[in-house]
Amino acid sequence: MKFIEYTPLDCISDFLSDVTLGERKIKGLLEVYSCKHTGTDRKLSLSLENEILDYLGKSSDTDSASPAEFLFSRSSRKTLIYLILTLSHMYPDYDFSAVKAHEFFTEENWDSFKQIFDNYMYEASKVWAEANEGSPLLESLYKALDEVVKISECEIYSYNPDSYVDPFLEKGAIWSFTFFFYNRKLKRVVSFRFSCISNLVAEGFLGDESRWEEDEEIFDDMDM
Repeated sequence: MKFIEYTPLDCISDFLSDVTLGERKIKGLLEVYSCKHTGTDRKLSLSLENEILDYLGKSSDTDSASPAEFLFSRSSRKTLIYLILTLSHMYPDYDFSAVKAHEFFTEENWDSFKQIFDNYMYEASKVWAEANEGSPLLESLYKALDEVVKISECEIYSYNPDSYVDPFLEKGAIWSFTFFFYNRKLKRVVSFRFSCISNLVAEGFLGDESRWEEDEEIFDDMDM
C-alpha cells in the first residue's frame, strides 16, 4: 500500500485536525492509499490469507457456527486484506488479525454514511461553512472523495471494533467513527476517521486515576 497525497482531501483533513467546540473538539483525518503492494505488504497479505484459510479449515471440522459467507470468496477475502493492510499502515505498531477484524467491518452506503456525518458533524460543518463562504462540508467532502475514488463505484465500510481492541480510541473520546471507501477498479482506498474528544479529559482537568481512587477511599469511611 502506498500513501497518496491529494490536495482537496488534505484541505479538509487539515481543517478537521482540530476543531474546537467549547469543552469538546472534533478531530478527523483523511488518507488515500494505493492498493499496490510493497514488499512488506506481500508478506503480510500471504500471512492474512493463510490465517483465514486455516480458520475456514478448522471451522469446517467442528460443529461451531459457520463463519461469514464472504470469507469463502477469494474476491471478498482480497477486499478484507486490503482493508487490513490500510489499517496496518495507519497503525504500524498494531497487529491486526484477519479473523477478528472481519467481525468489525460492516458494509455501508453513502446514505448511511451521510446520516452519521450529518448527525455527529453538524457543529463542525457550521464552522467549515463560516470559513468557506457557506460551502457545505459534506458537499466538499463528497466532491473530493468522488474525484479520487468515484463514490458511485465505491464499496463503503465502517470499522467498529470492541473498545478493548480499538487502536483508534483516544483518551477522552466521546464518540469515534472510522470509514473506508474502496474502489476495486482504481485499486484505491480512502480512510476517514473522525471523533469527538473531551478537552477536560484530554487536558487532565478531571484529575488522574490515583486522585479518584483516594476520593473513593475517603467516601468508603463516611456514612452516607
